[in-house]
This record gives sequence, C-alpha cells and structure tokens, in this order.
Amino acid sequence: MERLGGEVKRELARHGEAGVMVDVVAAWPAAVGETVAANAWPARLARDGTLHVHAASSTWAFELQQLEGEIAGRLRAAVPEAAPTRLRFVAGPLPELPTPESEHARRLPPEPTREQAREAHELAATIDSEELRKSVEKAARMSLASAADGRSAC
Repeated sequence: MERLGGEVKRELARHGEAGVMVDVVAAWPAAVGETVAANAWPARLARDGTLHVHAASSTWAFELQQLEGEIAGRLRAAVPEAAPTRLRFVAGPLPELPTPESEHARRLPPEPTREQAREAHELAATIDSEELRKSVEKAARMSLASAADGRSAC
C-alpha cells in the first residue's frame, strides 16, 4: 500500500508554489529550531519566491527578519530544490502544533512501598489538623516514592 503523502505531494506539485510549500513546511521545524517553530510558521510562497512567514507577534517578526539570511541559508541546505528566494516575517495566525509531552509527564508516578507509606505516616503524625496531616502524609508518600525511583517529586 502506497502512502498518501506521496500522492498529495504529486498533486500539489501540479500547482507550482503550493507543491514547494509541502517541502518547506516539512523542513521548517528542523531548519529553525523548536522555539522559532513554535513562534513562526510558513504561511505562503509568493510567485516571486518570497516565503511569507507568520510570527506570533510583531516583535518576533522583527527579530526573525534580522535573521533572514541565516534562516534562508538553513532552508536552502534542508530543501535546496524548494528554498525561497526571500523571507518576509509578519505577525499573523499560527497553526496549533501539538506540544510534545516530556518523558517525565508521560510516566505515572511510582506507587510508594509499605515502608515509604509508614515513614510518611510517622512524619505527619504530629500534625494536629486531620486535613493537613492527611495532605502532608500523601505528599510525603509521593516524595519518598519518587526519590526512591530516581525522579523529583515536582
């Protein structure tokens, strides 16, 4: 079974600059880096070869315009056949890109052992307020289990 991406790319190539945009958009994050890609995204390619890039703000647009030569060079290296002749940065809407989840966020917190639960109970035992004592005991259990698992409890 052939991947759909190749068929879409061939069809877009029939429309000139639109086909080139596929390559530019695909190369953009690697060429400019994660931070810039989160704050600027290729919007359209003009007939004269100028790539219009939407930026999160006018400040981003100004700063990136100062780096036009460097970014254009990176795009030329990444996609020589599709590299734009110029770049123009303007404040504009950005696509909602999925945020990569960190390895830490994907892992479930470790379960405390009986010994860790007992230690947490002892640490909180002297607190008079039952609600506060239970909260501190729970936090202590999580902290002890995380520390034993080699992670921070934050």
